[in-house]
Amino acid sequence: MTRIRTLLVANRGEIARRVFRTCREVGIRTAAVYAEPDRLAPHVLEADVAVPLGGATAAESYLDVSLVLDAARRVGADAVHPGYGFLSENAAFAQAVVDAGLVWVGPTPASIEVMGSKLEAKQIAGRAGVPTLPSVEVTPDDPPESILAAGSDVGLPLLVKASAGGGGKGMRRIDDLDALPEAVVGAAREAEASFGDGTVFLERLLERPRHVEVQVLGDTHGNVVHLFERDCSIQRRHQKVVEEAPAPDLDDEVRVALYEAAVNLAAEVGYVGAGTVEFLVDGDEVFLLEMNTRLQVEHPVTEEICGLDLVALQIRIAEGGELPFAQEHVTAEGHAIEVRLYAEDPAAGFLPTFGTLDEFEPAGTPSVRVDAGVEAGSEVSTFYDPMLAKIIAFGADRTEAAALLARELRGMRVSGVRLNRDFLVATLEHPAFLDADVSTAFLDEHPEVLDAGPSEELRAVACVAAVAVAQHRRRGDDPHWSFAPSGWRNLPTQRQRTTFAVGDSEVVVEYAVGADGRMDVAVEGVEHEVRALSVDESGVRLEVAGVHRVVLVSTHADRVSVSTTDGQVELTERPRFPSVSAELAAGGPTAPVPGTVIAVEVGAGDAVVDGQTLVVMEAMKMEHRIVAPGDAVVGEVLVSVGDQVDANQVLVHLETEG
Repeated sequence: MTRIRTLLVANRGEIARRVFRTCREVGIRTAAVYAEPDRLAPHVLEADVAVPLGGATAAESYLDVSLVLDAARRVGADAVHPGYGFLSENAAFAQAVVDAGLVWVGPTPASIEVMGSKLEAKQIAGRAGVPTLPSVEVTPDDPPESILAAGSDVGLPLLVKASAGGGGKGMRRIDDLDALPEAVVGAAREAEASFGDGTVFLERLLERPRHVEVQVLGDTHGNVVHLFERDCSIQRRHQKVVEEAPAPDLDDEVRVALYEAAVNLAAEVGYVGAGTVEFLVDGDEVFLLEMNTRLQVEHPVTEEICGLDLVALQIRIAEGGELPFAQEHVTAEGHAIEVRLYAEDPAAGFLPTFGTLDEFEPAGTPSVRVDAGVEAGSEVSTFYDPMLAKIIAFGADRTEAAALLARELRGMRVSGVRLNRDFLVATLEHPAFLDADVSTAFLDEHPEVLDAGPSEELRAVACVAAVAVAQHRRRGDDPHWSFAPSGWRNLPTQRQRTTFAVGDSEVVVEYAVGADGRMDVAVEGVEHEVRALSVDESGVRLEVAGVHRVVLVSTHADRVSVSTTDGQVELTERPRFPSVSAELAAGGPTAPVPGTVIAVEVGAGDAVVDGQTLVVMEAMKMEHRIVAPGDAVVGEVLVSVGDQVDANQVLVHLETEG
């Protein structure tokens, strides 16, 4: 049996930190690699040793096999753990690690290769007796009429899917056959960029299935077991939002069918290590979706209900050890739910956001685990996925787990970038979710959760706390004039006025401070009875309408972060006398975020119609299609393929027809 002494994690962020945590517990030395934007990242600072890869993009760093292997050599690593994403399902990388004489903490390169192709996986599933949906392979070079005929055979609605990879990359939903040829081209291009394999196929789309997956483990001694199932049905852009174990409200016969299919498929390919077999469940029918030959983002919910450490088991298997239990000895209890905290704006189509985290402080809710890749001061860059952390709650039952998770999300102090937190809380507390009425159509059926934000009451409390602490600070900064009114008005009878930006809206606060901490306050014209019982630099104890609460306030330049146990609100104070700024360059659509131009689909002189794609960008591992805001003529294309562009940069000048 091989003994791993130094383990290099060929990844970044929270997964690297997760693997390092287990390594410390079992006495293994840890090694990190990092790209230039990650030089001060927590995973780099936590490792025993770290090696710079150079570059900024993933292609220049984490995806460069030669650089990663050289780093392993330099630190004396005897094993490599790929994490998930990046090179984790790259059979050539796994083989290169083995050829270098290192231990690969993962399945065999052969298993990765055969299961990494969704088309080949379907064939293997057929031999193992696992049901699959019908599919047809197509290529961007096929004549449009051939692609249309294939789509007609599959039937609508359908999905264009990348054969390699996952996470919704290279995937398009098609409801109109006329859109199919362009979708095939776009999906193949995205798949090639993301996975180095542009193979795509068409597959019939189930309208309202559940996404249920089974965790499997196999060792080098021929043992294969399952660790029950997870439900990952709630998704955005085919990427998981909420994951839970066990799957709620699932028929026992379906569970057994899932377990048998997953174990049979893993045994068919001689699977070694941790893997996940994903299924679509439609009523009592089960269809194979794919097999992920790696550790999953959502593995903690399985760990919580089973009381196991999947990373420790991965290491044990990689060292040649036998699974320490048989199937009949694996038990599960309670319920675990995980959500992914992202820097993104759900109301804007989950557009990624970026910037510096002013705060990152978990609330410390009992039975809640936070696996984070960031800390206060971390930079959320445009180069990588904007996931900040996974938050996992374990409860005696599903209702308790959901309540604990929502409480932790509300109580976390995270500021500096726009988050999907309110959306997550709204989802966890939605009646349909609590009734276990979940499917892949959840967000389409309940779009109101996308616009979730702080309640009017919480916004009012936040604004009052912000002005109370601001006044306290001004008094402290100028004690000689403590008798004078706060703010810029010099008459005590006149209310002060402050305007805050809260999300995409503005809130006007008018206030006057009286004796004994009493405040005469109107927020958006609504009067509030307020008393500041105590105020200091970090916050205020407020009494609003007879209810006491402690409110924490932190200020970063013009941004004010206000936190309570009921939630957090970020405010931006507007200047009292704003200067007149020059108008932005006009005449065409702009880049929503910094990124790279990967396609230009129009030229000067072209007539375009409303909604027509002009430019395609890639940023934060996503494609962004820049479209015409109306019928127009292209005056000038200002970018080329490969250009790096800034947020709000004009990409194409348009001229109105007529």
